[in-house]
Amino acid sequence: MLSETTTDSDYAEAMLPAQTMAQLFEQQAALTPDAIAIVSAGKSLTYQDLDRRSNQLAHHLQRLGVGPDILAGVAIERSAEMIVALLAILKAGGAYVPIDPAFPAQRIALMIQDSQASVILGTKQTKPHLPATVKHIVLMDGDAGEIAQNSTQPVRSTANAQSLAYVIYTSGSTGKPKGVMIEHRNVLNFFLGMDAVIGPNPGVWLAVTSISFDISVLELFWTLARGFQVVVHGDEGTQTIPQEITKYGVTHMQCTPSLARMVALAPQGLASLGRLEKLLLGGEALPLALARQLRQVFRGAMFNMYGPTETTIWSTTSQIDEAPQTISIGKPIRNTQVYVLDSTLRPVEAGTVGDLFIGGDGVVRGYWQRLELTADRFLDDPFLPGNRMYRTGDLARFLPDGNLEFLGRADFQVKLRGHRIEIGEIEAALESQAGVAQAVVVAHEFQSQAGAEDKRLVAYIVPKAGSTVRQADLRSALTASLPDYMIPSIFMVLDSFPLTANGKVDRNALPKPVADEEPETSLERPRNELEEVIAREWQEALGVTHVGLNRNFFDLGAHSLMVAEVHMQLQQSLGREISLVDLFQFPTVSALATHLSGQATAAPASSDRAQRRLAARQRVKETR
Repeated sequence: MLSETTTDSDYAEAMLPAQTMAQLFEQQAALTPDAIAIVSAGKSLTYQDLDRRSNQLAHHLQRLGVGPDILAGVAIERSAEMIVALLAILKAGGAYVPIDPAFPAQRIALMIQDSQASVILGTKQTKPHLPATVKHIVLMDGDAGEIAQNSTQPVRSTANAQSLAYVIYTSGSTGKPKGVMIEHRNVLNFFLGMDAVIGPNPGVWLAVTSISFDISVLELFWTLARGFQVVVHGDEGTQTIPQEITKYGVTHMQCTPSLARMVALAPQGLASLGRLEKLLLGGEALPLALARQLRQVFRGAMFNMYGPTETTIWSTTSQIDEAPQTISIGKPIRNTQVYVLDSTLRPVEAGTVGDLFIGGDGVVRGYWQRLELTADRFLDDPFLPGNRMYRTGDLARFLPDGNLEFLGRADFQVKLRGHRIEIGEIEAALESQAGVAQAVVVAHEFQSQAGAEDKRLVAYIVPKAGSTVRQADLRSALTASLPDYMIPSIFMVLDSFPLTANGKVDRNALPKPVADEEPETSLERPRNELEEVIAREWQEALGVTHVGLNRNFFDLGAHSLMVAEVHMQLQQSLGREISLVDLFQFPTVSALATHLSGQATAAPASSDRAQRRLAARQRVKETR
């Protein structure tokens, strides 16, 4: 079955003359120069300030060779400077590559090497995370004086609608991240689609998403092209979002369902969400129970959003009823076609499950320097000759009302707390380790202590003959090459894998995952009431019956959202405020209890993984 939407708005048509994202911003800056554009860490920049500062940096970048289809990396903490850097690259005519400073050094180096970025924008804090081989590292703070000597006048660039705007690296099934190439024309079409969905009236937008996610483009650039005030979410964690909504009078927010659930658990969280005018949820499946919970307090327009990076951010949207009975991913946005096809690329009947393909103006150029992969995933559109469509790898079906229902992946790719993960990349990393003969990774649903589904990665390992595999060693090895969200929470060692009749691994027959916990006989028992409370909260969150006093929480399978949930529960149980950073810095029952009792001066995190988490927090990284 096929579906197409070509809705426009009068406001959207007025913006058509612009060919690039930078030109759209410049148009808005000329209209509202004195309006506040960015608020970050209590400081603000007007549209004129942002325009002039990004012009100065753009002039500097052009002299370093940044121009059309030239990639420049951005490794900067969440801040106004980060937005200046992104905008400057676009004004110089180049395309930006977001680089998360919290990623392992090996992954950062791979992204920089693969993108061939000779210019990286960073800060004094993030420079140590960048390889020394980079030709030009521009520090927003260290080189501020030199940058400020440049002209504030507009920058001339030959970039046009077909030029690259950004390249975002996503997980790759071959074990190598792949860069998705998005052109300005893709983004401008998306902006017009969002005008029709969200509406053109500007407000205050709370930007909570990492620039490593393409949905940040909506938060940072559609907003600035439409006259919004953008508030950059701070580094204190999920629990500060309610205060930020109230303090700044936030009207719009976009986040994953996982993050929305965590905000709802925070003190005054549901009430703060209820103050919003527009709430966009996407990046992973939206549970019906969560939608109903949010709808109890939220009277504004709430949307469920769907779309892969390869078709430019969101491709379909669905407005959620005040009393939702089902959840769909809706209908396509402007100039977008969605197809549900069988194995011969023929449309299936309504109600029949098929493979989801997306065509239209959002379909991107392809994968950076991956011609074979591009040819495999981007196909000629048989229904619109001359156009292309993208094979999403998702399963879907059309409902009787014409809306799409998302039914999961057709392959082994998963969405985990908003991150798109190729299971094959994790399996390849595991099988590269000495002693590992075969590895299978699955995403398993657990129940959180709040009763919500908690999806975690589980790794099943078959060792080589005569080899002994230690879970701690595998986890430590993976942290050198994979980002935190791709590290399995649980490792299970098996003698062999169950097989199907045709000799393939039967993933459905793998044993039920058991969280890693110490035998009761080897436990160090809580020595006081404070340790008992902390241990109990972690046991409930992890789904285990025992937690040793000196076991690292992250090595037991904790992840950022789980920590945020436990943080809230601990504050309620103890009747006192606790810094979220403490849970990362003191990741054992003993260390956290000692710190909270005021007896500790230092108790550093004991695992590389926890240290990376803490460093990321201290570099003003948002809670995912």
